[in-house]
Amino acid sequence: MIGTGGVPPEASTEPQRNSVSCPGRQDTEALHLKRAVCVAKPASGGRPVRLTGDEPAEFLDCIKEASIAWVNFTLKDLSPSAEKIISDFGFSPALYSALMHLVETGAISGYEDLDTELGILLPSVRVSALTVASHPLFVLVKNGLVLTIHGSEVQRFVRFARYADAFMRKIPQEAPPSDKITLLLYRVLNENNERNFDGLRSIEEQGDDMSRMLLDPEIPRSALGIEIYQMKHALIAYLNSLWASLDVVNFLRFGDPEIVTDAPRLLARFSVLAEDVSNQISLAEHMSEVLASGLEVLQSIYNNQLQLLNNKLAYAVAWITILGTAFLVPNTIATVMSNPAFRMTPDDAGWYTVLIAVSTIIATLCTFWVVMRRGWLPRKVDAMTGNVLKK
Repeated sequence: MIGTGGVPPEASTEPQRNSVSCPGRQDTEALHLKRAVCVAKPASGGRPVRLTGDEPAEFLDCIKEASIAWVNFTLKDLSPSAEKIISDFGFSPALYSALMHLVETGAISGYEDLDTELGILLPSVRVSALTVASHPLFVLVKNGLVLTIHGSEVQRFVRFARYADAFMRKIPQEAPPSDKITLLLYRVLNENNERNFDGLRSIEEQGDDMSRMLLDPEIPRSALGIEIYQMKHALIAYLNSLWASLDVVNFLRFGDPEIVTDAPRLLARFSVLAEDVSNQISLAEHMSEVLASGLEVLQSIYNNQLQLLNNKLAYAVAWITILGTAFLVPNTIATVMSNPAFRMTPDDAGWYTVLIAVSTIIATLCTFWVVMRRGWLPRKVDAMTGNVLKK
């Protein structure tokens, strides 16, 4: 347990900025050089202290003398390292086993409540172009301590680590321990969600590029179809992560865990958090509907192009039919006149040629007139809209 005793703030006449003995580097510039950062608020009421280090032992003395503390570890591999870190901070091995079981079964969110300890698995979303990856984030909570552990693929709390001490200064010193831990837990979850929300912006940028591709008639439609599918898949993966985050937030907003406060005004913050996640889900679903409309537009373009091709073929067949019908008459005359019964001689070449030419012209004109009069010629169709063009 982390002590909450000490000299009351009003009994001290000197500012207790460094009243807690905490080994480790405290300069902000060193945050990225170490794999862990700790921000602790002394129980004696002094100013919060920020430390950086590589091992849990560097923070234990500081945490013991603090009323509230946050520690963040960035690891290359969660499996071998996280168990030792969790154990060194005094958490139950069952908590680590439960969280790792969720990861191994493919879950991207979940929680394990042991009354005095709480373990949460959250998705940390990283979006690169149209590739959406969800990495596990462990949040472990006990009286006075919030421990976050995540892989090096995602930098979740770099910004928050720089002003976490300012945030802790605003936590009332006289507040109950459950209220303090709830405020800090809310801030950690909100920071993770904010970083997750950045993924939708990246997907929207890719959507803008895809819209430009839709307007370019030179781009192959098959390539465009692949782009639309990849974007749809990215949105589905992104939505799955948001829904998983919302499940955890809903678990906390009703104050189910024993370690979380029952104060309605603090639990209302989790309701706001749930609202933010729901709004992001709505935006992503709206974008999915826009993509579905894009697929319909693409299908219409395909259908119209096919209709245009069929129309051209129909024109060709119609004119071939007209010409074939027109040449059928002189061909029949030539066949009949070639019969020996008519005894044709070279002297008949003149009038015979005139007869063939005149019959060809008359047959062509008559066939064309009948086809046009009946409206048997195919009508022209616009390739983009599918509308029949006026003559």
